[in-house]
Amino acid sequence: MDTKSFSESYAAAGVDITAGYKAVELMKKHISRTKNEGCLDDVGGFGGCFGLPMAGIEEPVLVSGTDGCGTKVKMAILMDKHDTIGIDAVAMCVNDIICCGARPLFFLDYIACGKNIPEKIAEIVGGVAEGCVQSGAALIGGETAEHPGMMPTEEYDLAGFAVGIVDKKKILDNTKMAAGDVVIALPSSGIHSNGFSLVRKVFNIDKNPDSLYVPCEDLGGKSIAETLLTPTRIYVKSVLALLEQVNVKGISHITGGGFYENIPRSIPDGLGAKIDRAAVKVLPIFELIAKTGDISERDMFNTFNMGVGMSIVVSKDELDTAISVLRDVGEDPYVIGEIVKSDDKITIC
Repeated sequence: MDTKSFSESYAAAGVDITAGYKAVELMKKHISRTKNEGCLDDVGGFGGCFGLPMAGIEEPVLVSGTDGCGTKVKMAILMDKHDTIGIDAVAMCVNDIICCGARPLFFLDYIACGKNIPEKIAEIVGGVAEGCVQSGAALIGGETAEHPGMMPTEEYDLAGFAVGIVDKKKILDNTKMAAGDVVIALPSSGIHSNGFSLVRKVFNIDKNPDSLYVPCEDLGGKSIAETLLTPTRIYVKSVLALLEQVNVKGISHITGGGFYENIPRSIPDGLGAKIDRAAVKVLPIFELIAKTGDISERDMFNTFNMGVGMSIVVSKDELDTAISVLRDVGEDPYVIGEIVKSDDKITIC
């Protein structure tokens, strides 16, 4: 009896299951880098098993998040560079759950592709593993689904799912926020993973991709392509270090919707964030987008992170400590505003 898994009929329909097996073997070396104290088994089973680390936690609360990389994936496909897009997938999830004060425990990825090319899939997962290492999460499973007929053979999409843990009494509580508190910015590494549909339109990328590779004076000699594909910064370890020493009152991950959509999410009714526009250190790529696309400043701040990947609210009394802690872990924090009594959750002036 032949027990080797292979289907000629399925292969003729466009799905090569043996490619999936090869991809799993190639990605195992990346996955092994992410193992932490909760990992219980190897990749390849029907479910990823994880033992909850309970030491020092009185009332554990699991915090989950899921997201993808949007049309930034098209940039990776266009450039045929697939080893960093996985960092973005992890970042978009773990940067969200850290806003609750939760430490990421594990991550799972989902890759849908027109054709399973094992080496490409392993590159993508290598990026996912790097994101997991940066955030301290274990990559305990995932899925690669070959979808012939639904997308061209060279295309794929990538999404992920993260779970973290926090003691219930340590979940960030914005009800303690008060007028006079300070808003700290943590710089972004670039566009991160939001607004790429507008970026592609502004630079006419789909119709004129060659323009991406020309060195750009406005970007310090880097090409637009290199700048756009810069991975999303992961803030987990920096924020965890801060939470150990400072009473953080609110955190916002600046993603799609920019300042106007995300900063208000961490602010209670009756208060608002008054952002000093002149204090925001806008990255050159955003200035280039605005200039090239003739986009208003209001729309820019309502679409992109503008150079601020995360905002953190602390009391004025703890500002110096917060800045010191963040600098010690490699961040370059700076003040962009304050909390005021207001019916408007955010004003930029």
